[in-house]
Amino acid sequence: MARCPGRVFSREQLYNAAWGEDYELGTNTVDNTIWRLRNKLEPDPKHPTYIKTVFRVGYKIEK
Repeated sequence: MARCPGRVFSREQLYNAAWGEDYELGTNTVDNTIWRLRNKLEPDPKHPTYIKTVFRVGYKIEK
């Protein structure tokens, strides 16, 4: 995501990039990981400015 700011990545794309297609943890794994990243990176994690959710699509990093 950091290499392509502004590009939207689906949960599946992020999951496969991080854990691989053969690894089966569940779709909430990506959401939980994004939540943890926001808590570490964002000044106000409840109102993210860096990692944005794109409704029904996935996530993107703001430029």
